[in-house]
Amino acid sequence: MNAAPPQRLRLMTWNIHGGVGPDRRFDLDRIASLIARHQPDILALQEVDTRGRGVACLAPLEGLGIGHLAEARTIAVPDGHYGHVLYSRWPTRDIVRHDLSVRRREPRMAIDTHVDTPQGPLRVVAVHLGLALLERRRQTAALAQMARASSGAPTVMMGDFNDWFSFRPVRRTLARALPESTYLRSFPACWPLLRLDRLYCSRRGMLVRSFTDTEARHASDHLPVIADIQLRPCLSPAPARAVSEQAARPDVNLVEQGERP
Repeated sequence: MNAAPPQRLRLMTWNIHGGVGPDRRFDLDRIASLIARHQPDILALQEVDTRGRGVACLAPLEGLGIGHLAEARTIAVPDGHYGHVLYSRWPTRDIVRHDLSVRRREPRMAIDTHVDTPQGPLRVVAVHLGLALLERRRQTAALAQMARASSGAPTVMMGDFNDWFSFRPVRRTLARALPESTYLRSFPACWPLLRLDRLYCSRRGMLVRSFTDTEARHASDHLPVIADIQLRPCLSPAPARAVSEQAARPDVNLVEQGERP
């Protein structure tokens, strides 16, 4: 008898600051350790930097067992590269790298792919948007157009959106095409105030829960955003859990998404 497919998928996005923590030490082992703790099925990492170290430095990430990789090397030099990556536990297909660069600003790309999950196909777009407001406006307009052009598969956009203004221009632009999103504070990791790192969903009811792990403050200047999603949304409220994940796992400093402000 075939086992039933899992009801939820776990996604995680994290700006790892080049693998350099607040102690100014490059250490991908502690990055990999925290990722392994949460066992994501799909993982987006920003600010992956091998410059001056060689690609061998990525071995701790390759050892996670999330075997399918798509990457956007936005800066490439003789001694390494810099950019962001998307890992998937399941095969990916139709990978497209959209150039979101704006004039003389830092090069930016979106990794657009389809993942064949046990629940069905899922379109995943991994991003790392620019720092300037007008730059982000152009990039977000392009992302919204990409989301509207979806072939019908549920879509998730995830990454570092750098959207820190109180009027939230990125979120307002993406809201129609991607109506559901996380809203956890993720930056700076030592005292998170800004919701820079997000996960957007194309269908209401996809996002089951989201949380972060404050232990990440020892490894990067961002906290990760971890989310459980379902591709066949059930819009009725889920029953209350008797024991929270944090209580069940006291070794993990989890902060769950709370009520909307």
